[in-house]
Amino acid sequence: MSLPLPRLISPHLSLTSPLTTRSLASIRVALQNALPTNRQRQSLTATSSGNAAVLIPLANVDGQPGILFEVRGQLRSHSGEVSFPGGRVDNTDASYLAAALREAKEEIGLSAGQVEVLGEVSPAQRSLSGLRVWPYVGFVYKDMDTRSTCYDPQHDSDAPLPSLSMSSLSISAPEVAHVFHLPLVELVEARRLHEHRFRGGTPYWAVDVTDVVGRARGVDWAGGTNIDEIGGGREGRLEIWGLTGWYVNALMRALAVFQ
Repeated sequence: MSLPLPRLISPHLSLTSPLTTRSLASIRVALQNALPTNRQRQSLTATSSGNAAVLIPLANVDGQPGILFEVRGQLRSHSGEVSFPGGRVDNTDASYLAAALREAKEEIGLSAGQVEVLGEVSPAQRSLSGLRVWPYVGFVYKDMDTRSTCYDPQHDSDAPLPSLSMSSLSISAPEVAHVFHLPLVELVEARRLHEHRFRGGTPYWAVDVTDVVGRARGVDWAGGTNIDEIGGGREGRLEIWGLTGWYVNALMRALAVFQ
């Protein structure tokens, strides 16, 4: 094994306590510092040709900070695999970010007004189909009213932000088969982590979520294949791997959890 195990703490947030206004501000700074300087200055004006965008949705659920993921449905490429909300940039999208927010609305019912965008997590990488995929991190508030309240100057910046109800999400079936919330603390559990190499090169952690999705009634995931990044995972597991796993690793590195 060449990768060191993750740290159990982050200087930017608690892995076990709900996210707060203060921790969101710290995450924003961490993302800015992790992104290459030339990317920070680059224009974000969207061109639809050959581009896609995803939203990495942070959320408090049942008092735990974590990330929302999808299991892709049968009408999409790579069906049965774990991904973020997102898709191709359309001609009508004003920016790559706008595309990510539009897709999140269409796929799981997130209103742009309840998402506080915190930044990009990595330079865009290409998907297996050749699309450049632009990744944005955002915090999902319980609803738009809650977001407005938290912007009030009288709001306690250390108070836990209210939890999102998973039942409030509107899943676009059969495009999306399932949505789940993975607590951040699960991303540092050694039993979930399996070292893999991104496109055969840089090592990263693939995250086993077989037991998480396996509890969802009626949800099937893709079986393994002999092709890297094609299928639900390796050795019968359902994993957060491939480009989705790479971006998760980039986020956790920015937060000084993954090394």
